[in-house]
Amino acid sequence: MFARMIDDFKESTGTALRLTELGAVAALALFITLCFLCAAAFIYVLQNFGLIEACLTGAAIFFVVALVVAACYAVRKNQVKTHARENEKSALQTALADPMLVATGIQLIRAIGVKKLIPILAVGGLALGLLASRHAPPSGEAPAE
Repeated sequence: MFARMIDDFKESTGTALRLTELGAVAALALFITLCFLCAAAFIYVLQNFGLIEACLTGAAIFFVVALVVAACYAVRKNQVKTHARENEKSALQTALADPMLVATGIQLIRAIGVKKLIPILAVGGLALGLLASRHAPPSGEAPAE
C-alpha cells in the first residue's frame, strides 16, 4: 500500500517537473513574442499619435496580459484543489478496499476481542470527528467546488 503511494508520488512529481519545464520554455517564448508585439505597437502608435499615447497603449497591453494571467492562475489553483480532494478520497477508498488491510483488521478484532475493541473504536471515532471538524469550513460557508 505504501509502495503504491510512493510510486504515485514519484510519478506525479516527475510529471509535474516535466510540465513545469515545458511551461517555462513556452512562457519564455511567449514573453519574447509579447515584447516584439509591444515594440511594434509602441512604434506604430508613436508614429501616428505621439509619445504619451504610445506609453498609455503599452501600459494597457501589459495590464490586459496581467489580468489574463491572474485569471488563469485562479482557475488553475481551483483545479488543483479539486483534484487534491478527489485524490484524497480515492486514496482512502483504495486503502479500505485493500484485502490485506481487511484481513489484518479481522485478525486484530479476533486477538483483542469485540468487547475490548468497542471503547477503542469510540475513542478513535471521537478523535476522527475532532480532526474532521478542524478542517471543516466555518458554519454558514459552503465548501468551494
